[in-house]
Parts: sequence; C-alpha cells; structure tokens
Amino acid sequence: MLRFAEEVLLLLLHDHNGRFARVPEWSLNYALAGSVLMDLALENRIDTDLERLVVINDSPLGDEMLDPVLEEICAADETHDARFWVERAAGRAEEIRELALERLVQAGVLERRDDRFLWVFKSRRYPVIDGRAEREVKMRIMEVLFSDEIPHPRDVVIICLADACNLFNLILSKRESERAAARILQVRKLDLIGQATTQAIRDIEVTLALLQQQQAY
Repeated sequence: MLRFAEEVLLLLLHDHNGRFARVPEWSLNYALAGSVLMDLALENRIDTDLERLVVINDSPLGDEMLDPVLEEICAADETHDARFWVERAAGRAEEIRELALERLVQAGVLERRDDRFLWVFKSRRYPVIDGRAEREVKMRIMEVLFSDEIPHPRDVVIICLADACNLFNLILSKRESERAAARILQVRKLDLIGQATTQAIRDIEVTLALLQQQQAY
C-alpha cells in the first residue's frame, strides 16, 4: 500500500509527459508534512484533538519516511498541537519527496529519466510505467466527492491533502469543482490533522498576500 506522500505526488503527475503540475513549493511541503503525520495517525503512533498531538505508541515502524518525524515528536519536551508538527515536519519535505519518488520508481509505478535541455541543463521526468496506482487514487477521490457514501479514513486523508495544496483546481473541471465544494468541506472536517495542514497553508497564503500588498505600496 502506498504512503500518502506517494499518493499526493501521483495526483500532481501529468502522466502524458512525466512532469508534475506546478504548485507553490511551500504548499506542497506542507501537504507532504501532513501526509507523514496522517500515516503516523493511521499506524496508531499518534493521536490528536483540537489542542494537542500526542504519541500513543513510540515504537518505530521501520519506515525511513515516517520514523524520523515520530522520533522528533517523541523527543519533544512539550506537547504541541497538530499545526505545530505540520510546520515542523515541513522542514523535511525535500527528503520526504525524494523518498516517495524513489519508492514509486522501485515499485515500478514510475520511471526516472534525466533529460538535457540545450545539451547542458538537466531536467528530470517521471513517466508512468504502471498507471493503475495513479488511476486508483483519482477514482477513490471522485467516488467520495460525487456520492453520499461514508468515506474510508484513507479517502478522507487524501482529500484533505489534495484540498490543502489546491489540487482540485488541477484534476477537476470548473463545474465539477463547484459541485464538489460542499462535499470537500464536509469531508475535510472529519480529520483534525487534515484541518491543521489546510489551515497552515491558508495562513501562509494570507501572509504572502499581505506582503505583496505592502510591497505594492
């Protein structure tokens, strides 16, 4: 089974050219950080409420993507909320992204290709070899968004992450986005870490917008 960071990257992938959709780097970083925390929650290593995130099992998973974040949470002198740990884990986003890509390559889902532009500048692509994993993620999202069925916890998580970095603007048409808006909001409320991830990104968006306004004056 794929980790959530891998599924987020598959949602971003343009399978016709092996390149990823452009989203703000900080937005993707927070989504990848939230992915790790959500995996830890589903692995029954952490739990969270509105005010704090706590460790319920400090045993390592033997997963180089998740264990460093779990270790950092266990080592903390104070208890913090989910948003704090989303922001802290975002500092590992590059490492998380590279590990997720490597796993997708090793699993035979993607292929890594290094191209050259003007024989000098390197450009890396990840063409899809086996598209079943990518299609499965997207189909799960569509089934939840356009039905009244109770979503599986994994589907709640991936919808929270997709919403957090505005992926629905890339994978849904304008009409579909309008139809799904209320459902996305409903599903997003089911996961506290997902809420923390989304709110952290929204707060940064507001901060950046204010800075741009100040610079304009």
